Amino acid sequence: MLEELLVQALKQADQAEVYHLSSVSTPTSFEANRLKSVDARDFSGVALRIIKDGRIGFSSTSDMADMDGLVARAVEMLPFGAKASMEFPSASEYADVPTFDQATADMKSEALVETGTKLIDKLHADWPDIVWSAGVSQSVSTVRVVNSRGCSAEETTSAIGIGMEGTLVKDTDMLFVWEGQSSCRPSLDTAAIIASIERKLRWAETVASVPTGPIPVIFTPGAVGDLLIEPLLEGFNGHNIVQGSSPLIEKLGSLMVDPRLTVWDDPSIPYIPGSRAFDGEGVPSNRLPLIQQGVIANFIYDLQTAGQAGALSTGSAHRGLGSQPGPDTSVIVIDPGDTTFADMIAGYSKALVVESFLGAGQGNTLGGDFSANVLLGYVVENGVVIGRVKDTMLAGNVYTIFKNLDALGSELEWIDGSLRTPAISCTGVSVSSKA
Repeated sequence: MLEELLVQALKQADQAEVYHLSSVSTPTSFEANRLKSVDARDFSGVALRIIKDGRIGFSSTSDMADMDGLVARAVEMLPFGAKASMEFPSASEYADVPTFDQATADMKSEALVETGTKLIDKLHADWPDIVWSAGVSQSVSTVRVVNSRGCSAEETTSAIGIGMEGTLVKDTDMLFVWEGQSSCRPSLDTAAIIASIERKLRWAETVASVPTGPIPVIFTPGAVGDLLIEPLLEGFNGHNIVQGSSPLIEKLGSLMVDPRLTVWDDPSIPYIPGSRAFDGEGVPSNRLPLIQQGVIANFIYDLQTAGQAGALSTGSAHRGLGSQPGPDTSVIVIDPGDTTFADMIAGYSKALVVESFLGAGQGNTLGGDFSANVLLGYVVENGVVIGRVKDTMLAGNVYTIFKNLDALGSELEWIDGSLRTPAISCTGVSVSSKA
């Protein structure tokens, strides 16, 4: 059917591309310590891009019987479409990136419910005052890209994910803890989820006062993903490069941050949901250094932004059905340092450990600025965590933080199947708190 759609589109265009996405998923949810729902979802849709007379037309639909209308709408959009700064890619060889596990695809909803129930029962038994909620989901999705220049790419990804959240409300005091994992394989470490949540709860049992001002801050891996990664990656995005809004323009090859910092965009890691053999336009994906030993190494481009920048696509096109592709990262990996998390804490007479944020990302993210309320964080005194903070806010700039690293953690953690990072500690962050 996709090839027939391609032939039909080429009757009215110079080039054409068809993108097809299908997925089946089984999300289960738990609220207030009990099972709330078990769903089954099935989705399929197709998007069409055409190029004619130097303009791009686009249309998409989830009605697989409406192929005539799909072509007609793409043609109608041509006069309003962007000027094409690219052409679709030709046929390519793709690396073998394993993203599918049949055991995950075969999982039944009963197994998902059992996993969530066991987690909640264990945590509720140990922490009965906390209200627990959870989500356990399984999915299988297939992407196919074909175009008029001979590209034909197809990839199937399986995924299972668990997210656990606990809420404790006492008068005006509210405590939130969260932990999760995801993988292409049904081998999630539920014991590690429980251990992480219980460690957070133990550290949060007492409320402590944090001193204001530029004290050292330790960002856990979750906090790195919550606050620091998005404003950092905005500077590497090809859209912001061609728009002239990135602070990294003309900084390729320049030492911008601490030489201990190396950051990769790596879609080649086996059995990680964010991995892929090719991007949303059928361009092969590759392991790409963004920062190498503190030096800005590469920007990320899809075909259009690469053409506008006079560069080559980095295989970084991300897309859904409702919009045209745009550059985005796949799996971000920050190389580890040589300091354990425990040694980070032990090394400070006074510091703040941050787990998560509320309202993260506020501020001039394109410039790397941020301002966010701490949702869960702890005070360190004389190398020991003494309790959690309340009514505390952080403000700073990610480039300043990564310039002023105190330590880079030696232990790596996965966050949401798209980020692998150590903890980091730094100076240069403004901490404010209500008395």
